[in-house]
Order: sequence, then C-alpha cells, then structure tokens
Amino acid sequence: MKIQAGNVSLEVDLRGNPSDPAVVLIAGLGFQLIDWPDSFADRLAAAGYYVIRFDNRDIGLSEKLEGLAVPVLETLMEDRASGLAPEVPYGLEDMAGDVVALLDALSIEKAHMVGMSMGGMIAQITAALAGHRVSSLTSIMSSTSEAGLPGPKPEVMGILASAPTTDDEDEIVAFGLTVNDAIGSPGFRWDRAALEDHIRACVRRSYCPTGYMRQYGAVLAAPGRRALLSKIAVPGLVIHGADDPLVPSDCGRDTADHIPGARFELVPGMGHDLSPVLCDRLADLILPHLKG
Repeated sequence: MKIQAGNVSLEVDLRGNPSDPAVVLIAGLGFQLIDWPDSFADRLAAAGYYVIRFDNRDIGLSEKLEGLAVPVLETLMEDRASGLAPEVPYGLEDMAGDVVALLDALSIEKAHMVGMSMGGMIAQITAALAGHRVSSLTSIMSSTSEAGLPGPKPEVMGILASAPTTDDEDEIVAFGLTVNDAIGSPGFRWDRAALEDHIRACVRRSYCPTGYMRQYGAVLAAPGRRALLSKIAVPGLVIHGADDPLVPSDCGRDTADHIPGARFELVPGMGHDLSPVLCDRLADLILPHLKG
C-alpha cells in the first residue's frame, strides 16, 4: 500500500496488531522491503509487535525522484577522498525525515527502529535527532561513517564495480548471485534456488539504477556521526557480522562505542546480507532488546 510520508510516497507493508508497539524495519542501500523476509516480519508480529516494512525513497515501489540529478560515482569518490562534501540530491537526514513522516502518516507516536547497513545509518540519525519518536535502536551491519574506519575488501569493490549496464533480467540476477557469493554470510547461507528466486522477484518488482545511485550518493556524502550518536538516549543494540567483507566489524564496534550504553553483538559466520536463516538469528538477538 502507498502512504504519503511528507513529500514522498512510500510503499509500505504492515503486519500485526496496530495497537501493539511498532517496529520499523529500515532497509539498506538498494534493498527493498521484501528483502526483510516475511518469516522475520511475521516472527516479530507474533511476538506482539506491529511491524512496518517500507521501500525507501527511490527504490522498490516507492516514489522515484527522477527529477533529481544522478550522482557520478567517480566524482563522489574523488570528493570524499579529498575531504570535500559531495554534492548530492538528498542526504541520509532526509531519509530519516521520511521515517518520521511515515510515523506521522500512520499516527504512531513512537516506534522501535531496526535498520541494516544504510538503514542502520538512517535509524541512528532518527534516534539522535528525533529521539522522542524512538523506543529503541537496533543498528545492524552498519557504521558511523567516520573517516579512517576500514573499508570493503578490494576484491568486493571490484565485484560491485562490475554491475550490469543493461536491464537484462538474467544478467542482473547472475550479478546478484555473484555479489551474494562475495558478501553473503558464510555461516548462514541462502538456499541457492531460493536466493535466485528472491533476486528475480526483486528485479521484477522494481529495478531502478538511478535511484540506487542517488541513495549511494547520500551514503557517501554522509559526515561522520560519532558526535551525533553520543546524543542518543534510547536503548541501543549494535549487531555486526564477524565475517562482513563489505562493512568490517570494526565499523560496528565503533558504532556501539559511541552510543551511550549500547550493547554490541558480534555474530560469527555473519556477512552482509539478510538470508532467512540469518534473520532467524537476528530475531533471537532483537526480540529481547525490544522487550527491554
């Protein structure tokens, strides 16, 4: 269902009883709401939570901001390496504003924020700048965006840079499988056929490379958040994979170190994906945190 959240229209999936405490699941860069497995959302709902999945702006079935410029990756990288603030169509703060606007549209006063990767960054910003609307924060496989933190393994960046330049479905699916081979969780692997079906479903649902690049611009332009995280006053849980080759675990430790009172959970065998079996493990960690 479409919901107008401030200036953007967002595709939203709602599970559970609206009278239960709300949990907002915030997806990562290029991820759609269906990347949070139904089984994961249903488990949270069965535990007594009103689960809100949504497509971030520019991705999935949410509004595509095609009237805005498409950042040039090489320019973004050069600006960031030079210490300059890249010029981008919008920032992570705008995407955090979408989350608050979504709560307003749903008449929800407060919600638990659960975000993965870029979604973790958005959840962090929401908890810091709109803490009165946040019951708790869970940041998964994310970072503070501070300079000096370790980055992706070079071979991973090489793979990501080889994305198809056509919209051929089979090529895109094959690329998705290759990416998961490189960054997926070695201890929580997808069933291969199920993964291929899932990637194909995502491509058929929506494929918007320009939206992906605008989101990527927001991530690359984000300033470090250590000082901002120190303002967070809600319970914090930081989950990170010991085997994450895209956002190394030191980035998660840095996040936890700068959120007052946050708990850090390092998960062996976890990489940088949302396989259904990994999400079972995540639910084991998140549900006790939500219950306080």
